[in-house]
Amino acid sequence: MQLLPWEKIDTVLLDMDGTLLDLHFDNVFWLDYMPQYYADKNGITRAEADAYIKPLLASYTGQIHWYCVDFWSGKLDLPIKQMKQDTAELIRLRANADKFLAALRAAGKHCVLVTNAHRDSLQIKLEKVHLEPLLDVIISSHDYGYPKEDQRFWQSLRQELDFQPERSLFIDDSLPVLRSAQHYGIGHLRAVLQPDSQAGHKNCEEFIPSTDLLDLVSNLQIP
Repeated sequence: MQLLPWEKIDTVLLDMDGTLLDLHFDNVFWLDYMPQYYADKNGITRAEADAYIKPLLASYTGQIHWYCVDFWSGKLDLPIKQMKQDTAELIRLRANADKFLAALRAAGKHCVLVTNAHRDSLQIKLEKVHLEPLLDVIISSHDYGYPKEDQRFWQSLRQELDFQPERSLFIDDSLPVLRSAQHYGIGHLRAVLQPDSQAGHKNCEEFIPSTDLLDLVSNLQIP
C-alpha cells in the first residue's frame, strides 16, 4: 500500500456505491432482482428478460440515463424506486467506511460525496446508512445533468465547490470515472479493489488499489 501525502490533500471526494457502500446491493438489484421482476411482470422467462435487458443496460453505460431511476422506470415500465425500497435491507456500508470518514473529519479534511446515483436512490441509501453527519457536501451528478465520466461534471463541481483539484483525493470503483477525474486534474486517486464484498477483487489497472479504507488514513495526523 502506498501511503497518501495527507499534508498535500485538503478535499476528499468520495464515490458512494462500491466505495462507501457495498456494491453487493446494486449488483443484486440490477443483475438479479430487477430482471426477475421484469420477467414475472411480463409473463416471460428469465432468459428472455435477460436477453432484452442486458444489452439495453449496456447501451447506456457511462451516460446519465444509466444511473436514472426515472429513466429506467419509464423504459422498463417498472416501479424502480419502490423496488429499491423493497430490497433496502441489502444496503450496507463497506468495512470501516464510517471510521474512515470520522478520521477525515477529525483531521479537518473537507469530505464531499460525489455520486452518479439518482437522488431517489441516494435518499433510500442515506436513510439506511446515515452518512450525512460525516459528510460536508453531497453531490449527485443528476444535479448537473452529466455523469462523472463526463468532463462537464467536474467543471460543474468546480463552479459549485471551492476546491483545488491538485490538492484533492478522489476514491472510486469505476475505472472510466477515475480516468475522467485524472484527466480533469484531480491530484490523488485510489481505486477500490473489492467494491462488492461478495465478489472477488477487480483489476484496478493503472490506479493504486485500496482494500480497506481505514488503511488510507493510517498516517493521517489528527490534531
